[in-house]
Amino acid sequence: MVKEKKIDNQTLYLCSVCELGYLDRETAQKCEEWCKKTGTCSVEITKKAVYFPDPFKK
Repeated sequence: MVKEKKIDNQTLYLCSVCELGYLDRETAQKCEEWCKKTGTCSVEITKKAVYFPDPFKK
Protein backbone atom coordinates (compact mmCIF):
# COMPACT_ATOMS: atom_id res chain seq x y z
CA MET A 1 0.00 0.00 0.00
CA VAL A 2 1.39 3.37 -1.04
CA LYS A 3 2.40 5.58 1.88
CA GLU A 4 2.03 9.37 2.15
CA LYS A 5 4.78 11.60 3.50
CA LYS A 6 4.73 15.37 4.02
CA ILE A 7 7.97 17.17 3.23
CA ASP A 8 8.09 20.98 3.16
CA ASN A 9 4.28 21.24 2.86
CA GLN A 10 4.35 18.88 -0.15
CA THR A 11 2.61 15.52 -0.06
CA LEU A 12 4.72 12.76 -1.58
CA TYR A 13 3.62 9.22 -2.29
CA LEU A 14 6.07 6.47 -1.39
CA CYS A 15 6.40 2.97 -2.76
CA SER A 16 6.05 0.68 0.27
CA VAL A 17 8.75 -1.64 -1.12
CA CYS A 18 11.67 0.60 -2.14
CA GLU A 19 10.38 3.81 -0.45
CA LEU A 20 11.09 6.05 -3.45
CA GLY A 21 8.77 9.07 -3.45
CA TYR A 22 6.65 10.48 -6.26
CA LEU A 23 4.46 13.54 -6.72
CA ASP A 24 1.41 11.46 -7.64
CA ARG A 25 -0.15 8.35 -6.18
CA GLU A 26 -0.51 6.60 -9.56
CA THR A 27 3.24 6.56 -10.22
CA ALA A 28 3.94 5.34 -6.69
CA GLN A 29 1.39 2.56 -7.22
CA LYS A 30 3.05 1.54 -10.50
CA CYS A 31 6.42 1.48 -8.74
CA GLU A 32 5.05 -0.64 -5.92
CA GLU A 33 3.45 -3.13 -8.31
CA TRP A 34 6.67 -3.42 -10.31
CA CYS A 35 8.82 -3.86 -7.19
CA LYS A 36 6.54 -6.57 -5.80
CA LYS A 37 6.31 -8.40 -9.13
CA THR A 38 10.01 -8.35 -10.09
CA GLY A 39 11.94 -7.69 -6.87
CA THR A 40 13.73 -4.80 -8.61
CA CYS A 41 13.06 -1.17 -9.50
CA SER A 42 12.05 -0.07 -13.00
CA VAL A 43 14.41 2.51 -14.50
CA GLU A 44 11.51 4.07 -16.42
CA ILE A 45 9.43 4.52 -13.27
CA THR A 46 12.26 5.64 -10.98
CA LYS A 47 13.15 8.44 -13.41
CA LYS A 48 10.05 10.17 -12.02
CA ALA A 49 11.10 9.85 -8.37
CA VAL A 50 11.53 13.08 -6.42
CA TYR A 51 12.40 11.57 -3.02
CA PHE A 52 15.11 9.06 -2.24
CA PRO A 53 15.28 7.50 1.26
CA ASP A 54 18.46 7.60 3.30
CA PRO A 55 19.91 4.07 2.99
CA PHE A 56 21.62 4.38 6.39
CA LYS A 57 18.42 5.01 8.39
CA LYS A 58 17.13 1.42 8.25
